[in-house]
Amino acid sequence: MNVEFTAFYAGILGLFYVALSFRVILLRRKFQVGIGHGKERELHRAIRVHGNFSEYVPLALFLLLLLELNGGQMWVLHVLGSMLFLGRILHVMGLSKSAGTSMPRFVGGTLTFGMMMIAAVLNILVVY
Repeated sequence: MNVEFTAFYAGILGLFYVALSFRVILLRRKFQVGIGHGKERELHRAIRVHGNFSEYVPLALFLLLLLELNGGQMWVLHVLGSMLFLGRILHVMGLSKSAGTSMPRFVGGTLTFGMMMIAAVLNILVVY
């Protein structure tokens, strides 16, 4: 069975993850910090942006994959994948500028959680 929709979103999110990783690496070199954040706020935020991405994206992609394997409709898969991708971009934009609340961070988190909740419910409904 083909899983081309999940593969597409996993691919673009994978590239995004590598970019976030390089951002942390470059900041570690700039501030000469090998482990942790060395009390550098910019590095600390970059580490959290990277960590937050790695905490949410794997489960979200897994939910998308299961839905695709169980015959999810193409348009639904694209809507969910787009929600996830846009949500992660906005979250990174918001959190990268400030550790506080911001509209991009709020909307990004809402899109990510919304995608995961919809995908989870649809996966449950596919079984019953």
